[in-house]
Amino acid sequence: MLVETALVVLVYFFIFFIVGTLIKNNSIVDMGWGIGFVLVAIYSMVRTGNYSVVSLLTTLMVTLWGGRLFYHIFIRNVGKPEDFRYANWRKEWGKWVIPRSLFQVYLLQGLMMMIIGFPIVLIHEKSGSEFGALTAIGIAVWLIGYYFEVVGDAELKRFKANPDNKGKLITSGLWALTRHPNYFGEAVMWWGIFIVAISAEASFFSIISPIAITYLLMFVSGVPLLEKSMEKRPGFEAYAKRTNKFFPWFPKKGL
Repeated sequence: MLVETALVVLVYFFIFFIVGTLIKNNSIVDMGWGIGFVLVAIYSMVRTGNYSVVSLLTTLMVTLWGGRLFYHIFIRNVGKPEDFRYANWRKEWGKWVIPRSLFQVYLLQGLMMMIIGFPIVLIHEKSGSEFGALTAIGIAVWLIGYYFEVVGDAELKRFKANPDNKGKLITSGLWALTRHPNYFGEAVMWWGIFIVAISAEASFFSIISPIAITYLLMFVSGVPLLEKSMEKRPGFEAYAKRTNKFFPWFPKKGL
């Protein structure tokens, strides 16, 4: 099942690669991230024929997350030029931009999707899994993560919509508890899905999924990139002193 799903993901990202190359905009790969997991969930569920409560709930959770993320990124990026990250790589790679884009942008994301989506496939393979207390705990953890990501994104969108806030930092709402509530929420959701996988008696090795996404968000492509951008804005130093970088907690008083 894992091999089949990997081939589906490979074809999926190769299609994105062709489109991105033709329009010279590799940032469309970001739009494919969320929906790609929906594809993995639905394909593995249908292919295994597992329509148990646990399997259906897992697919529903992944679809809610992936569909919302796709819409969020689509609205943010549609009609705009290539994201600065991909534009910079395009300049750096020069004549090698096409092969390097294939391997370092599209296929790399495909690999990460298989690693992070590992527990989804395992859940669908466990046809005899029943809903239990551990399943409920996993779903509760997922809901907490979903709340942080959805509300955090909504708060940021409203903040940016106000022209008076241009160049300022959002420091209210969930952003007063953590400087990255949306990234924290995404990591927590995958820990929730991992717990659901364990409840379905999937291999404990599926823990590689939440570990991978948490590491990526905290140290590679999430928090570090955004922190660099935030550091340039007035008030960041004071904000950083009173508000945790990733894990939410009450703001430090007197700062």
